[in-house]
Amino acid sequence: MASETSPGTGGGTVRVDSWIWSVRLVKTRSAGGAACKGGHVRVNGERVKPAHGVKEGDEVRLRQAGGRERVVIVKRLIRKRVGAPVAVECYVDNSPPPPPREAVAPAGIRDRGTGRPTKRDRRDMDRLRALNSRTGPGLSSRPRPVDAGEDLSPSGD
Repeated sequence: MASETSPGTGGGTVRVDSWIWSVRLVKTRSAGGAACKGGHVRVNGERVKPAHGVKEGDEVRLRQAGGRERVVIVKRLIRKRVGAPVAVECYVDNSPPPPPREAVAPAGIRDRGTGRPTKRDRRDMDRLRALNSRTGPGLSSRPRPVDAGEDLSPSGD
């Protein structure tokens, strides 16, 4: 029967997609492979393919959904998925702390049972979304309506 861990000082390697799956950084091994192919996994600062070998002491950076980056140092090599308490012992987590959640309620969520939003409510929600988006306040993705008497000439006289 094959051992699930490599010898501590043997200097062996394990596929990076298999290792990040084994230590529960990704849910499936195929997700680990997809992350490697997408350029979201770096070993010692270099983008790697799924078959790249990791060894003890390597730094693995995994960019996850939502923009969060996990930075781990390989402490022990494992080839098979193990329970969470054992998996945590296989790496040192040097990840930056997650950004704090905003105490403000998210824009656009209404209380249940309040009915359909009025035109004023909808405009308020659009304004809040514009403040939270990258476009900034007052800049929405919708074009501004043009008045019939408005001059559209480039000179602006």
